[in-house]
Amino acid sequence: LSVTAHASFPASEIFGVKLVNGYPTEALITFANEEESPVTVNFIGGSLSAVEGESSQIVRNLTAHRYSVEIPAGQQESVSYSFATEMHPQDLLLTLASVISDTDGNLFTLYAYNGTVSVVEPETSIFDPQILFLYFFLLACFSGVVYFFYTVWIAPYFPQKRRAGKGPEYKKSAGASKKEAPVEAPSSPAVSSATTYNAEWIPAHHINRPEARKVKGSAKA
Repeated sequence: LSVTAHASFPASEIFGVKLVNGYPTEALITFANEEESPVTVNFIGGSLSAVEGESSQIVRNLTAHRYSVEIPAGQQESVSYSFATEMHPQDLLLTLASVISDTDGNLFTLYAYNGTVSVVEPETSIFDPQILFLYFFLLACFSGVVYFFYTVWIAPYFPQKRRAGKGPEYKKSAGASKKEAPVEAPSSPAVSSATTYNAEWIPAHHINRPEARKVKGSAKA
């Protein structure tokens, strides 16, 4: 079958293909059909294998995507294939393969890429919400430890300050109580009635008492 496939990575660096954990990796697979009849791209998939050893052991199979893209005779067509990884940083062997069919329904497997890639962690930034939360949590824990150490081991060795204001306030209140003027009792109506009286109802002969006459005694011889 005169059909070729070649994979390229638009976001890859000059020093090699890197698979960033948690982020999709896009592979652009270009098919060139040199047949006299059209062919159809049915599936594209792949796998990640260990590099060490003669017989590479498959570490992870990549999800296969269905396309059903027809490529006319003598034409080229590019198909995008994306996948994501969540693995420990390491070097692996990436294999990308496609399954195509001709007009008679015959199936063929074409390998588009077979090379070493590096699995890496994403670059961290100080403005990342997870990093900011981690910094805040560590700062809160450190503050709590410092406060506990100060209250248990340092604060007891310092003299406690006396509470100001109680002595003068107590003296002021005591002086004010002494300077309070004595409360005069209201005049009792019983006392006033005893000292003052109404003379209209008293008989006149009791008021105008006759004066006692002086009696001269006769001298005895």
